[in-house]
Amino acid sequence: MEGFTHERADAPVRSVSSVPNATMGILHHAVGDADAFEAAVEGIPEVLGYDIERTGEEAFYVYVRDATTEALGDLFGPITRGGLIVVPPIRYREDGTVAFSLFGPDAELQAAVESVPDPVDVTVEEVSGLDATAEAVETLLTERQRETVRAAVELGYYEIPREAGHAEVAEALGCAPSTAAEHLRKAESRLVSSAFGA
Repeated sequence: MEGFTHERADAPVRSVSSVPNATMGILHHAVGDADAFEAAVEGIPEVLGYDIERTGEEAFYVYVRDATTEALGDLFGPITRGGLIVVPPIRYREDGTVAFSLFGPDAELQAAVESVPDPVDVTVEEVSGLDATAEAVETLLTERQRETVRAAVELGYYEIPREAGHAEVAEALGCAPSTAAEHLRKAESRLVSSAFGA
C-alpha cells in the first residue's frame, strides 16, 4: 500500500471513555468483492479512512482507521487495558464470530473475559502458553528491516495522513529511497504473511 488514499474528513471522531479523539487502525485480509466492500464502508460514519490493496480477483487487504465509539470502547476496553496483548491473527468468521488469542497474567485474562459487556458472548476455545502464539516480530524481520520499520514509524510513515515517505526514511537510514522502499515492502510482506498464517 503506497498511501492512505481514502480519507474521510467529514467522519466524526468519538471518544473512548475519557480518552479524547481515540482511533483504531486494523489491517484486514478479506475474501470477496473489494468494490462492494468499498461501497459499504463509505456509508459507515465511524470509518475515518481506508486503503485497499487487491491481491487477486476475490481477495484484498484493507487497512481501516476507525473512530472508536463508546460501544467499541466498552467492548475492547477490557482486553486492551493492563498487561494483556492481543496476538494476531484476528479471524472474522462467516458465522459472525471473531476469534483471536490473548496473552497475559491469568488474573487479568479472567477479569477481561468476565468484563466483556452484553450482548457479546465470550467462549474460551483453548488455554496454552507462548509456544502456541505466532512468531514474535523480532524473529520475523532482519535487523535492517527492523531498523527501517522503526524509522518509518518514528517519522510518521504509517500515520494518517502520511507524514513521511520513502525519501525521508531513506535519509534517516543513509540509503537510497528505493532501498528503503524495498526493506519496507519485504518487512510488511513478512508481517502480513505471519499475521494471516501464510
